Amino acid sequence: MEALGIVIMAAGKGTRLKSSRPKVLHAVGGKLLLQHVIDAALQIVPASAIQIVIGHQAEMVRQAVQHTGVRFVLQAEQLGTGHALQCVKQSYLADRVAPPENLIVLSGDVPLIRPETIDRLWQTHTRESAAMTILTAVPDNPHGYGRVLRTAPGSAEVRAIVEQKSLTPEQLAQPEQISEINSGIYAFRTKSLFQSLDALTNTNSAGEFYLTDVAALLTSAGERVVAVAADSVDEVLGANTIAEMMHLDAALRRATADRLMAAGVTIFRPDTVVIDSTVEVGPDTVVEPYVQLLGKTRIGSHCRIRSYSTLENSTVGDGVLIRNGCVLDSAEVASNALLGPYAHLRPQSRIGEGAHVGNFVETKKATLGAGSKANHLSYLGDAEIGAGVNIGAGVITCNYDGVNKHVTRIGDRSFIGSDSTLVAPLTVESESYVAAGSCITETVPSGALALGRARQVTKPGWAERRKAEQRSQKD
Repeated sequence: MEALGIVIMAAGKGTRLKSSRPKVLHAVGGKLLLQHVIDAALQIVPASAIQIVIGHQAEMVRQAVQHTGVRFVLQAEQLGTGHALQCVKQSYLADRVAPPENLIVLSGDVPLIRPETIDRLWQTHTRESAAMTILTAVPDNPHGYGRVLRTAPGSAEVRAIVEQKSLTPEQLAQPEQISEINSGIYAFRTKSLFQSLDALTNTNSAGEFYLTDVAALLTSAGERVVAVAADSVDEVLGANTIAEMMHLDAALRRATADRLMAAGVTIFRPDTVVIDSTVEVGPDTVVEPYVQLLGKTRIGSHCRIRSYSTLENSTVGDGVLIRNGCVLDSAEVASNALLGPYAHLRPQSRIGEGAHVGNFVETKKATLGAGSKANHLSYLGDAEIGAGVNIGAGVITCNYDGVNKHVTRIGDRSFIGSDSTLVAPLTVESESYVAAGSCITETVPSGALALGRARQVTKPGWAERRKAEQRSQKD
């Protein structure tokens, strides 16, 4: 048997959210609630030792996190937390697999739980030779939470968990003595837990089997039930409403900003930025107010990200300047490039070292080579552009024929004049010139000048004659 397994409760509906999605599939800090908890658990045990109890919209939850390699236990009817662990017990029996010697139970809607806290719970559990160890906290206002009553002040041992509605008038009159709450996160000796599960009853107003009742059963059997307090109450709080979820989101994002600033990143007005917990930023980079850094974005050192820019799942090298209002989605930007303002890099855009992508330029599945420039009002889609190329204002690669996408290839050190349209599939070979205002449909050989526009016709005196005709028509 393995020494430790982890069970994550993720079967609930979360009715107070007023949402059609399962509660654990709401996101804070850029990740699903459940993903946060799984990531913390994976720091303690391998994925094969983690079981997710699913119930409400079970398949949706399974599909969202099955890439992590965890196992799943179905709680077809949601009959309480005790019932969820009964389902876990039955899954071991059905699979004829020996359970681990100990189980830690986490909540899938408590995203701030840290691996360090899970480990401390585990270490306390083993050190105290306990049958059950409860993770607790002391909030400013414990109203509504189950209270943990220890056998004596300073003692690790617990004599009872009392729900809010079961507190006596005498206990309520001394709130400082009943301020420690049950987080719903536990460590169990598996054999003791499974024996107690058989004795659970649902003789309560909700008709549910409560895992908290296991504490009383174990103490009655003479087994040790102990408690250990979390460092922060925020770490063990769940989210029952959207407002509570946004409180957790703000806490996670602020923690991310603090972590980055501690590593040498300058963040002006950190309360205004939105940075996912999965983002990485190098030292000496400056992030201005109202920037969003999302997903798996990676930013190097000595960059500056100006206000109102949004980067999602993008990689940025060192020394890059991203001016105001740029949008990057799954793009790659090499070192010392310059973007914006108001550039839009769509998926599979790759901007080379020292390249410029300027005002209102949009790229999609386009490679811009080292030192190349597209500074104004261009669309570059399905394009392979070499090094040292100049793209004039208003240039368009016409990549779509109504059915298929086609590629435009532009060789090194070429010059594409303003307001040119390049109709793909097309190759403009190296060191070529395309005259401004041209529509190019055929290959341009290396070193050539291509023109594709009508010859200008000028008619002197035409305007005055036209005005005379208009006056005569009015008369």
